[in-house]
Amino acid sequence: MIEFKVTGDYIPMIQLLKATNLVSTGGEAQIVVDEGEVKYNGEVDYRKRLKVKQGDVVEFRGNTIKVI
Repeated sequence: MIEFKVTGDYIPMIQLLKATNLVSTGGEAQIVVDEGEVKYNGEVDYRKRLKVKQGDVVEFRGNTIKVI
């Protein structure tokens, strides 16, 4: 499990995937979200600009990110 500390109120989903080095570029992040590869709090979510906040859990390609 990856623990990611958010420094504001939230981090956009695409930026979170880049910040945790699970994707190389913002473009790649947009594609994987569009294709339904990302789960947000247990459900597939297609929103690229989704505001991920403290306590949320994101799953992607076998990795789990807990936002703290």
